[in-house]
Amino acid sequence: MNTRKNLIGSAKAGSLGFNAQVANVVAAMYLATGQDAAQVVEGSNGIVSVEAREDGLYAAVSLASIEVGTVGGGTKLPTQSEGLDVLGIRGGGDPAGSNADALAECVATGALAGELSLLSALASRNLSSAHAELGR
Repeated sequence: MNTRKNLIGSAKAGSLGFNAQVANVVAAMYLATGQDAAQVVEGSNGIVSVEAREDGLYAAVSLASIEVGTVGGGTKLPTQSEGLDVLGIRGGGDPAGSNADALAECVATGALAGELSLLSALASRNLSSAHAELGR
């Protein structure tokens, strides 16, 4: 499913990223944590890899152009600051920059979870029935 949807489908569409919906998670996380929403395009330029292995499944996401911060700008807004507090990563961190690294990891983790969810719904042929049932 990953090959058909993310690799072949993205190539046919002329996409720079090879993923199903990374932009959805990146946009949500950026808005919730005070990031520059204009960076969603670059931040969602990700490549998802999924392969069956003898001992299970290997899944990974690479977000080579992600830009995040936990100090300044929109991170000072009350709701966005609260979002960083919920994640436990408001401020620069110790050492400096460690909270930004942790935020990038949170975004990547969410992106991979979203990819696995969508790919499993496609593989099990439950995507359209779930949308119909939930009215989406």
